[in-house]
Amino acid sequence: MDQVKAQYEAFPYPERNPKDEKKRLITGSPSIPMEIDHYLYEGRRDWSKPMRVLFAGGGTGDGLIQFAQMMTQAKRPYEITYLDLSTAAHEIAEARAKIRGLDGIRFETGSLLDAASFGEFDYIDCCGVLHHLENPLDGFNALEAALAPEGGLGAMVYAPYGRAGVYALQESFNALFAGLPPDEKLKAAKQVYARLPDAHPFKANPHLVDHEQSDAGFYDLLLHSQDRAFDVGSLLDVMGQAGLRLLSFVPFGRYDLGRFVDAVSEDMSAAARMGLAEKLDGGIKTHVFYAARSAEPQRAVAASAAGQIPHLIGIGTEQLSLQIKKTGFVNLTVGGEKKKIDFQKSDASIVAGINGRRMVEEIAASSGLDGFLFQAGWARIEAALKPWGLLCYSSILRGR
Repeated sequence: MDQVKAQYEAFPYPERNPKDEKKRLITGSPSIPMEIDHYLYEGRRDWSKPMRVLFAGGGTGDGLIQFAQMMTQAKRPYEITYLDLSTAAHEIAEARAKIRGLDGIRFETGSLLDAASFGEFDYIDCCGVLHHLENPLDGFNALEAALAPEGGLGAMVYAPYGRAGVYALQESFNALFAGLPPDEKLKAAKQVYARLPDAHPFKANPHLVDHEQSDAGFYDLLLHSQDRAFDVGSLLDVMGQAGLRLLSFVPFGRYDLGRFVDAVSEDMSAAARMGLAEKLDGGIKTHVFYAARSAEPQRAVAASAAGQIPHLIGIGTEQLSLQIKKTGFVNLTVGGEKKKIDFQKSDASIVAGINGRRMVEEIAASSGLDGFLFQAGWARIEAALKPWGLLCYSSILRGR
């Protein structure tokens, strides 16, 4: 733990300049409020009640700032606790929040293993941390203990196949430069890296870019002293030991074995299917997922569109609608690959009605389509976008 703390004091991760908050908002899964509602609350959370949130291992604050900014814009109440081992990362995250004028955040320096001592939380974000613990199960147990009844977890851990070449370099660099302070270790490793052959599995891996973006990114990717990856099977196993149940990977379409085979034995479990899809995809470098306590009643992840309020995530309503109307298809990059998604041109009038405030039934009424055409169109839109995290259901903006 001392080496891990020293790393993040020297190179807070990800590298961020608080002044940049004046010109951009970094977004991504998990911890988009609409997405939390969709995966944890069936799209029907009562947003008049404050959401108690823990950012466990919050780093320099990407998830924290995203969530607090979106909740502030939606005029919804929240109570956030930020927790991280690194004082340097803490200072950056707090400065970013200050520049944006975000309040309702309690900043703490400490270990996520002590999460439950800070209270009970409706939602816990833990991204890029559990795989750096000496015993990841201790981390999962600590987060489970900090969840309030009906609470949920949004997390990210490393996956093995999309990180080809990483661990050979980590082992080599840490063997060569053990005992050096972080800044000297970084300098020495970069010199060796420059002499690697182009055919090295790491250099041939197109999915990894952190080492090119900043010193903090290089160190975190290739010099970390405590790092492991989870495949689907091992992740589900450790979650089960901690009393947690997977609700969904994000985007869950990437874990669909049907992408690769037309028929699968009905005897094959859902876990086995997702594990095979991960192996066949080959490029999944992180698992982003939502989970709840195993003891909680089974939750349907916004299974039915009836009475639901749809949102588009990461793609503009007007842009999508115009493209469908013009061509009848859209080209999107989803799950790390480019996909052509076919629609009917009549679907454009349906997409145009999605504004985060209208229920599906209200969109139907404004679309100008008869019931049959609308239902067929909505089923097509949902099937095309929902598996890739581009459409979710939430009531967060209703009445705002």
